[in-house]
Amino acid sequence: MRRVTAFLLTSLMGGAILLGSSCATAPTPLAPGEVRLLRIDVPNEVGIKSRLPFAVNIVFEADGKPQIKTACFSFSGDGPYCSKVLDVSYGSPGTISVEPRATMSGMYALEVYVLYIRNGKTQPTRKISTPITIN
Repeated sequence: MRRVTAFLLTSLMGGAILLGSSCATAPTPLAPGEVRLLRIDVPNEVGIKSRLPFAVNIVFEADGKPQIKTACFSFSGDGPYCSKVLDVSYGSPGTISVEPRATMSGMYALEVYVLYIRNGKTQPTRKISTPITIN
């Protein structure tokens, strides 16, 4: 009887932990006019040179088509360096094209946030990051 009780208790606890962790990772709905960054894609990551612009695509989701003009980057905490957005493709998901410049060679955590217009005011998104190597 004790083994059955222990098994049931262990199964219940495991199920509760699994349920709790799955709820914690479920995306929250977007607020009206909100922009949420999903990931950073660096198409030519192998050929990035310091002091030269390099292509970055920021994948996002948005409520509607908010005006997006600026993306700000940090290289392992050095920054932010803000760049004019070259192109925005709205969709599900959308893509923001930017060409930032790194000032020094090395391995970095490339961090980005975007400034956009929401309810007539400039708002920053939350930051996202990806590892990157600058030659």
